[in-house]
Amino acid sequence: MIRISFRQSMLSGFMLITLLLSWAALRSWLELEHFVEQSRRSSEQALQLSSSIRELAERTVDLERSSRQFIVLNDAALLERFDENVTHSLEAVKRLESARDNPLGELPGNWRQAVVQLSDSLHQSVPRAVRAPELASILNRLSDLNAELGLNARRWIDERRATMLLELEQSRQHLTRLVAVAVVGAFMVALAMSWWLARPIVCLERSIERLGQSRFDEPVSVHGPADLRRVGRRLDWLRLRLSDLESGRERALRHVSHELKTPLTALREGIALLQEEVVGSLQGAQQEVVDILHHNVMALQRDIESLLRLNAVSFEARRQSCHPLVLRKLLDDVVRGRELQIQSRHLTVQCEAPAITRLLDEEKLQVALDNLLSNAIDFSPEGGVIRLEAALIENCINIACIDQGPGIAAEDAERIFEPFVQGGRASPTPRQGSGVGLSIVRELMTAMGGRVLLVPCIGNAPGAIFRLEVPCAP
Repeated sequence: MIRISFRQSMLSGFMLITLLLSWAALRSWLELEHFVEQSRRSSEQALQLSSSIRELAERTVDLERSSRQFIVLNDAALLERFDENVTHSLEAVKRLESARDNPLGELPGNWRQAVVQLSDSLHQSVPRAVRAPELASILNRLSDLNAELGLNARRWIDERRATMLLELEQSRQHLTRLVAVAVVGAFMVALAMSWWLARPIVCLERSIERLGQSRFDEPVSVHGPADLRRVGRRLDWLRLRLSDLESGRERALRHVSHELKTPLTALREGIALLQEEVVGSLQGAQQEVVDILHHNVMALQRDIESLLRLNAVSFEARRQSCHPLVLRKLLDDVVRGRELQIQSRHLTVQCEAPAITRLLDEEKLQVALDNLLSNAIDFSPEGGVIRLEAALIENCINIACIDQGPGIAAEDAERIFEPFVQGGRASPTPRQGSGVGLSIVRELMTAMGGRVLLVPCIGNAPGAIFRLEVPCAP
């Protein structure tokens, strides 16, 4: 297996993207250089053709003048000037014939033959009257060849310009495709690297969330760069360590609770014997001491039972059991379980829920909602109204429990869900709670992937609003 670290993966991704973009830039530069070179060569060739043809036209005029003057004057100096013009003309013709791709065809060769014929005619010792008509014919032919050379040169220049424009358009399209391929390739490399790097990070994040929720049953398995896999192995070691610590804590809690309940039972029996005056009658002060002992022993027993109940909920919360649940029936069952308390306080409980069925853990949700309703009953004034309102919002069940009690003080809002924490505001009736009810609700909501919130009341309205948010499936 190739072991690549996170840093090496990032560097590899950046290098691949850089190579793709550099390749596109290099190919674009080479295409541009090739086009510029072709354009330069074409321009040079067109300039050479134009200058050579123009020179031939000028030399033709000089040849005609020299030849006609020689025929009239028969001066050797004029014949030498004619020969000199012929030599320069043939050099221009040679340049035309040496041009790339032979753009003028056989015209330069024909022009050469006509000049040679003209030169031969002048150098022959033939009477002037005989040479004049032939000379005029050759000169006319040179003029016609000059016109054809100019016309063919312009046609070749136009064709070359059109070819260059076509090549420019093809180069533009090719460069566009090249840049598009490079950009798409770089984008795909970026996507692949982001997936390669983000996937283990998301896995690590989920594993940390599970550890924070005390869910130690699923092993931590991270795939990706070597260093992130190493972090995943350390997290799995931490999971096992936390699982052992949690199991030890639960065992210690059960043992301590059991050890506390044994002498506590003996104390309760002894206090009961004293209250029943089995060992003798009690005086006023003695009776008061026995009552204080009885009250403290009962409070201690409730605390131990709350501690055991919280520990049992923490253990059971890890087990999920989802079944089709009718939301309206859930609210009715919770209210029916607290019917005696509701009637004794002359309270009214209003339930609002849509007629829907969802896959939910009924047992956990019922315990959580029952704890909220129990708190609402304890803190509601005599004859008050409690509302249970349920709604479905984007595959999430929201259940609000609204009472008309004194509410939660601002300084207690952050701590109200912690174990054994009770609010500072007193309830209308005496309560025997230990402060673990809301912490049990939070534990159950976390186990179901949801949460419990304390919602601020609107304005100065009395009471408290607790809301359960539970994700669900149809």
